[in-house]
Amino acid sequence: MNVTTSTDGIALFDLVTKASLPVQLVMLGLMVASLLSWTMIFRKWFTLRAAQRAADQFESRFWAGGNVGQLFSEVTRKGEEPSGIANLFAEGYKEFKRLTQQGGMEPNDVLEGVQRAMRVALSREINYLETSLSFLATVGSTSPYVGLFGTVWGIMNSFRSLGAISQPTIAHVAPGIAEALIATAIGLFAAIPAVIAYNRYSTNVERLVTRYEIFAQEFASILQRQAFAQRA
Repeated sequence: MNVTTSTDGIALFDLVTKASLPVQLVMLGLMVASLLSWTMIFRKWFTLRAAQRAADQFESRFWAGGNVGQLFSEVTRKGEEPSGIANLFAEGYKEFKRLTQQGGMEPNDVLEGVQRAMRVALSREINYLETSLSFLATVGSTSPYVGLFGTVWGIMNSFRSLGAISQPTIAHVAPGIAEALIATAIGLFAAIPAVIAYNRYSTNVERLVTRYEIFAQEFASILQRQAFAQRA
């Protein structure tokens, strides 16, 4: 295998292009996984940032002390489905109106219906917030092993080729080992950002979910008081 021994970019490119086909496939798969993970990292960053900003804006309006019915009308008349904490509010208040208009409903029964509606809405929001996190976790956990497979395969081929050489030296083995180690390097390049992003975004999602749950409990208490007031 004739590969330049210089350390410039062309030599690195030659090591990739002259690697065996299985090693090249491993490298290609890892680079595709890295590209997809970086795309999801940026998308998830914008998604979580927008969700946090929307939660801040909605809670600021909600706790400003305005009319709950008017706020519900504003949230639902925009022509698009509310999301995030606004979705919990809309689903809970919609169920509250439906149950109280039936008549004869006990306040505790109304509360259970409201809580059930908000739990369903919360489950949908959690599924949305956790989108792509499983892919990042998969890339972060498997990429080093995939890269190691390419390295092992490349080193195995490098040593196997020594059987045809009467007086092997390090110069005969070094290029093959170098090209094999590139697969491990690419695997780490794909895995490290994915692991960091997964840990960071998982923490952000947990904080948002906790925030949603606290709001749902507080809003349910408000609606319960209204249900008792209407019953009286």
